[in-house]
Amino acid sequence: MITTVIFDMDDTLYDEVEYCKSGFRAVAKFIENTAKTHDSDSIFDAFWSQFTAGNHTKIFNTALDQLAINYDKELIIKMVQAYREHKPNITLPPDSSDILDQLSKKYRLALLTDGFLPAQQLKVQALQIEKYFEYIVYTEQLGREFWKPSPVGFQKIIEKLEINPKTVVYVADNAKKDFIAPNKLGFFSIQLTRSAGIHTELPTETEAKPEYVISKITQLPELLEKL
Repeated sequence: MITTVIFDMDDTLYDEVEYCKSGFRAVAKFIENTAKTHDSDSIFDAFWSQFTAGNHTKIFNTALDQLAINYDKELIIKMVQAYREHKPNITLPPDSSDILDQLSKKYRLALLTDGFLPAQQLKVQALQIEKYFEYIVYTEQLGREFWKPSPVGFQKIIEKLEINPKTVVYVADNAKKDFIAPNKLGFFSIQLTRSAGIHTELPTETEAKPEYVISKITQLPELLEKL
C-alpha cells in the first residue's frame, strides 16, 4: 500500500518555462538599468530567442553579443545572480493545487528538488506549496554532489519520515536523472510529461526508466489507487 508520495518541483508541479520567462525579465530589467542602451523588452526578446532556439548554456553571452552590449565576466556573474535571486512571477496551476489538496488528505507528501539556492526556495514561496509537504529536501543544501541522481536526498526523506521505501512513490519529469535513485531504493517511479516540459530526453539506460508515465497530474490519484 502506498503511504508516501515524493514530488519533484520543476516541470512536475508547474511549467518551468514560466520561471525561465520570469528570470529573463528580471535580468532584462537589470541590463536596461545597467547598460542604458536598450529597453528591457528588446533585451528579453533576445534572451527568449536564444532559449527557444535551444541555447540553454550561453544565453546571456550570445544575447548581449547580438545586441552589441559590451560585457565582461563580472557582468555575466551579476546577471546569473539576478536570475537566481529574483522573486519569481509564477503560480501553481489549478490542477496541481487540486491534486495536492486531494493527496495531502490521504498520503504523506514530501518534496525533493535540485537546483541553486535561493532560487528553489523562492520558487516554493511563490508557488505557495510549502503547506502541502511534511518534509522538503533542497539537495543544494546537502552539497552539489548530492543532486540527482544521488540517492542521498531520498534517503534523508526515508529517515526523516521513517517510511518503508516499498510504500513510496516518486513523481518527476526528467527521465535522464530523476528515477535512477528511486528505482534503486525500491520506490515506485512515475514520470509526468507536461506538454510544455523542458527536459524531454528519453533514458538510455534501464535503471533510469520510470515504471509508469502519465501526461497529466490529474491522472495521478487513480494510478496511486492501483498501486
